[in-house]
Amino acid sequence: METTTVYGVLGLATILVLCIWRILNWLWFKPKKIERYLRDQGLKGSPYKFMYGDLKEFSRMMVEAKSKPMSLTHDIAPRVMPFYVKSLTTYGKNCFTWMGIRPVVHISEPTMIRDVLAHYTKYQKPRGGNPLTKLLVKGLIDAEADQWVKHRKIINPAFHVEKLKHMVPAFYVSCSEMIGKWGETVNKGSSCEVDVWPYLQSFSADVISRTAFGSSFEEGRKIFELQRELAKLIMTAANSFYIPGTRYLPTKNNKRMKQIDEEVKSSIKNIINKRLAAMKVGEASKDDLLGILLDSNYKEIKEQGNSNFGLNIDEVIEECKLFYFAGQETTGNMLVWTMILLGQNTHWQTRAREEVLHIFGDKEPDIDGLNHLKVINMIFNEVLRLYPPAVLLRRMIHQEIKLGDHLTLPAGTIIQVNALLLHHDKDTWGEDANEFKPERFSEGISKAIKGQASYLPFGGGPRICIGQNFAMLEAKMAIAMILQRFSFELSPSYSHAPTSILTLQPQYGAHLILQKL
Repeated sequence: METTTVYGVLGLATILVLCIWRILNWLWFKPKKIERYLRDQGLKGSPYKFMYGDLKEFSRMMVEAKSKPMSLTHDIAPRVMPFYVKSLTTYGKNCFTWMGIRPVVHISEPTMIRDVLAHYTKYQKPRGGNPLTKLLVKGLIDAEADQWVKHRKIINPAFHVEKLKHMVPAFYVSCSEMIGKWGETVNKGSSCEVDVWPYLQSFSADVISRTAFGSSFEEGRKIFELQRELAKLIMTAANSFYIPGTRYLPTKNNKRMKQIDEEVKSSIKNIINKRLAAMKVGEASKDDLLGILLDSNYKEIKEQGNSNFGLNIDEVIEECKLFYFAGQETTGNMLVWTMILLGQNTHWQTRAREEVLHIFGDKEPDIDGLNHLKVINMIFNEVLRLYPPAVLLRRMIHQEIKLGDHLTLPAGTIIQVNALLLHHDKDTWGEDANEFKPERFSEGISKAIKGQASYLPFGGGPRICIGQNFAMLEAKMAIAMILQRFSFELSPSYSHAPTSILTLQPQYGAHLILQKL
């Protein structure tokens, strides 16, 4: 009996030792082994710290940077991504840091960047991390390999140039409503301070509501309000070290996030079911994003003769959520930074207005005229260079891989391309890289970057943002209509404080002095 007890204790002790060993290997020995492996290849980087890696230092520097505004300069990287600026300054443009137990290899060589963005099957979107972020955005942006090919093929028709033409009236109506609100505040010939940021957010959300759901856009507005609340809750969670299983704890934030997710899915599902019912009784599909997506999905299933080739209703819901988040964030951000920069550089504002009045006069902008706005195109390209919506891009490798001529990376490595730093790099753009000079793009993007992968406002490679033409057309309509009716300059109360909350935003708003023309 005693012998059996001894064996039992020894067995439990052995299991306990093995568990401790595995945990220690996961949290310490394996990361330290990877660190040595990277250093042996000539890469420099921060030393691995138990469990947290660089997360504590990253969070501390972010809190400090966001605690006060900065001077009115476009050298914004030290405020937006202070930890990465410090790391790359200390260890070099190609180096490594730590996201918890995972190594993050930063690359800046154009050939390496092009390789990573071009081969989407080898370099995939990071998995793991905090799964709460998946509540906000999945769909096409999150799909990989064959799933991504399927999603992209079905969604592509919704963003075809011919389809975008039908969405221009929705852009016009939404912008007219926003300008009407400004007009109620500012009398003709007089001026008034307005924080344009919340108006531009509402405008871009309204556009997505109208273009995604057509006549159901009022329901769409409610969905967007919920999505915006969810984004704030998720960013709070994403900036903390994630302990597996904590998403299931009944905390106030977790319960609210789950509630919002269920409400959003339920609302979108109701809209989709109405459409599907209409299609079954022979109604023609509508020219909004949802109608085009459902029609494309139906055709793909019919053509292939198998529903597996199409998207199920849950996948359609996720694509609709993505329309909302990506569509609103990209355009709203591009417009707010454009107005801030044109409010600071009023000579460029004058040039842009002259172009708009030459092409449209005081008439409603049309798609042909919008496509001929060369000066505004140059301005947008420069705004996106200085203030890109996404300040970094990440990919993960799932098996050991050779990158470039001399670098071999182990499985589980995250590769990070710091788009904001690339866009401000003086070796690429010259000593005036931090200055607003739209003339850089007078001969187009390809001439400006000389064929290098150094300009990534919408990503790059096959996975380049599918909605970039939609965003650019919407932004052109908005800025053209604003320039027709208002002149504007930065208010003395404007606080320059770019910050990244999923996308690059003005922390304290965008206070401008608007004058009605």
